[in-house]
Amino acid sequence: MTSAAVERDERTVALENSGYRWSYLVLSFGLLLSVAYRSFARGETSWDLFALVLVGGAVNAVYQATHHVLYRRWAVLSTLAILVGAALAAMLVVFRH
Repeated sequence: MTSAAVERDERTVALENSGYRWSYLVLSFGLLLSVAYRSFARGETSWDLFALVLVGGAVNAVYQATHHVLYRRWAVLSTLAILVGAALAAMLVVFRH
């Protein structure tokens, strides 16, 4: 009897998912920094880049919702993040003008 070599196990899958997470974070925050730089330093609007960040998060949320892995804490933290972001945006608008 020959034993076949294991190519993928739980650890491999966990590390792949961790790599995807880091890639997503770098891409998302890089786009947000690019949007902020264009807005503040160059006076340009970058809604296309900002939309990429929002759509990326929405795709993840919809995917998780369809697989029933979202929970109450996620909803509370998402709502809190939206409210804090809106408050910061309002403060930036008020202080900028």
